[in-house]
Amino acid sequence: MADSLPAGARLFLPPYMLERIASAGSNHLRECARHTLVVDQQFRARAGAVILPQGSVKRGEPARYVHSAEQQQALPGRLVRGEGEDDSGDPAVDEAYHGLGATYRLFWEVYERHSIDDEGMVLLATVHYGRDYENAFWDGQQMVFGDGDGELFNRFTIALDILAHELTHGVIQHEAALAYVGQSGALNESLCDVFGSLVRQHQLEQSVDEADWLIGKGLFTERVAGRALRSMARPGTAYDDPLLGRDPQPDHMDAFVVTEADSGGVHINSGIPNRAFHLTAMALGGHAWERAGRIWYDTLVDQRLGQDSDFPTFATLTLDNAERRYGAVSQEATAVREGWRRVGVLP
Repeated sequence: MADSLPAGARLFLPPYMLERIASAGSNHLRECARHTLVVDQQFRARAGAVILPQGSVKRGEPARYVHSAEQQQALPGRLVRGEGEDDSGDPAVDEAYHGLGATYRLFWEVYERHSIDDEGMVLLATVHYGRDYENAFWDGQQMVFGDGDGELFNRFTIALDILAHELTHGVIQHEAALAYVGQSGALNESLCDVFGSLVRQHQLEQSVDEADWLIGKGLFTERVAGRALRSMARPGTAYDDPLLGRDPQPDHMDAFVVTEADSGGVHINSGIPNRAFHLTAMALGGHAWERAGRIWYDTLVDQRLGQDSDFPTFATLTLDNAERRYGAVSQEATAVREGWRRVGVLP
């Protein structure tokens, strides 16, 4: 597929959004978008070059380090805040630090996973990356955040679920290593949205009814006609803006988008499994991270989940894991089956 990424390279904003800005925005916005696309292309060629410091040797305790690139593009940059240190007063630094902690807490307290690799891997982040850089990414070893352009995008640390989304790419990298293309790539993106949303819900102690199920809420400035980058509850409705266009995500297999762009539609078609998870969680009620999230996590770490797994394969595994954990005629298994049926993945 066109523009597929090497292993480990995961960018938050889809390229089609930046390409639209680069062709139709103001002079400043076109320059920012084109610069970001160039930087992203360079990033693809050099992902994974940072030597990581020692992680956490004690289970249940994270090891967090936040650096500032100071508008440059060298990684990891200057160390600004380490594990256990007080707030720095820089919103991007402190949002990154607390976001790393919130993500660690969900995976540890709910699923007993000790960091990204379950072996205490250091949680490393760099903020203030580049100048007017409009993206965030996981490069196979660390998190990197741009400050946005100030017109369309705020700083990329502003939404907790963005940070948790990108860290989940690291978890996937160490488990299923889902190929970042086509349906397996859309599953990769969907799983990151699922756990990104769960981290925020867990942090806010929200029930499924209290959660807004939005991904990237707060990233858009007030100039954008949109609530967030994606909606798990209603894919295709997150934004409808004169410049950015309309949210292209389908919510059913009948509308599956066949394309070579976006690595085969990984950011687009992820709306289908996203909605399946939302339907499952809503049917079960309570806290989504407990039963629905447990089933999805069991499937993520299931050795039967192959790198090239498609939607039906993943759906079948979630159903099997629900039946194994809760019983074949359980409410959980019924909710999973019905969730996937309603998006057209299972019959």
